[in-house]
Amino acid sequence: MSTRVYSAFKTLGTLTLLLLIAPFNLIKILPAVLFNTLLKKNHKKELNKDHKNILLTGAKMTKCLQLARLFDEAGHKVFMVETNKYWLSGNRFSKAVTGFYTVPNPKKDWNGYCQKLLDIVKEENIDIFIPVSGVALNYYESLVKPVLSEHCEVFHFDIEINQMLDNKFTFIEKAKSFGLTVPKSFLMTKPEQIINFDFATDGSQYILKSIPYDSVRRLNMTKLPMNSTQELKQFVKSLPITEENPWIMQEFVKGKEYCTHSTVRQGKIRLHCCCESSEFQVNYKHVDNPKIYKWIEKFVKELNLTGQISFDFIQTEDNRVYPIECNPRSHSAITTFHDHTKVADAYLNDSKYDNEDPVIPLPNSKPTYCTYHELWRLTEIRSWGQLKAWVRKISEGTDSIFQFNDPLPFLMVHHWQIPLLLLDNLKKLKGWVMIDFNIGKLVELDEES
Repeated sequence: MSTRVYSAFKTLGTLTLLLLIAPFNLIKILPAVLFNTLLKKNHKKELNKDHKNILLTGAKMTKCLQLARLFDEAGHKVFMVETNKYWLSGNRFSKAVTGFYTVPNPKKDWNGYCQKLLDIVKEENIDIFIPVSGVALNYYESLVKPVLSEHCEVFHFDIEINQMLDNKFTFIEKAKSFGLTVPKSFLMTKPEQIINFDFATDGSQYILKSIPYDSVRRLNMTKLPMNSTQELKQFVKSLPITEENPWIMQEFVKGKEYCTHSTVRQGKIRLHCCCESSEFQVNYKHVDNPKIYKWIEKFVKELNLTGQISFDFIQTEDNRVYPIECNPRSHSAITTFHDHTKVADAYLNDSKYDNEDPVIPLPNSKPTYCTYHELWRLTEIRSWGQLKAWVRKISEGTDSIFQFNDPLPFLMVHHWQIPLLLLDNLKKLKGWVMIDFNIGKLVELDEES
């Protein structure tokens, strides 16, 4: 069977499954829609007396919806923006969203992207621009900062800082210069550097990671060295390692993996969460980890950062923490703040005094999950114990998109946004790797952001 025929059947099968699930989604949201419609007639939305007009990017993503709701609940006006491909964003139907716009993809039309963002900022009298997008647009949101800064606050890193943090090698080198613990790391620009590396003398295991974001290969955790030199050569030469596309060879550190999100202003952590990580991260529950917090606290203070920053860490059995990589942007773990009232203040205002504690998720806050990912995981259950663990996860947690007082995104993301992306994929007969409901996209083989 050809790849195109297989992709077509796969897409049609997925669309059929979503169609079968749609009635159950409607049963879930209709009572909430009716209740909120009646409530709306007797309740007028109130703005904070010092309200700000806030522009969020990344409208296709759950983390953008979460922030929009939290700013809205604090009495601010929220506007969302996405690239033209994602005009179908289901989150635009949230009651928290005052206005929704699309802009050209900056990779294809930089001038159009800049001009459209500037027009939105002026038209809506935006007070603060907060990027909440993914890796593909993060660079351009730093690049546009000087253009927008004349008209509003841009809550994002300058381009030089952004590039240093987003580069897995330069980030590790910077952290090392501050005296922080880091794994051994080597910059690789050609396969021969790896093939000729003296693994026997070094004694450590390593993994290879592309420095430019690679959505398809990023989960490849093949450990080096391999059983034979020939096997090593074959594996390394299958990877696109060049001077233009450098990779990092990083020490494989055994331990528990964590992901974090921190909102920082003037080098101080204003908001922070830390969650146990997994291979495909869609479940979030905050855990207190002082070692990781102290590491991040020193790092952001040394650079006097203002913006959003996320890290992946490994904590070893002897309690040492090692950063694996840094992402100079928001993290989906921010859904752990779904029931918090102080998030807006942490984003919009500096610390009132030097030792002010950061905002962290509430102690009794429910962990978050993605219902449609969990439905898929049902197919992987092979024992009674696994089924009980799945039921416990659902009963003790809460969906990261569904809210009773704002139910429409739960319908529109799953049965509008994703189906339309699938239909577009079917029309082009492109291959796709997976659906990520959390970030609202198909991970495609030759994806366009």
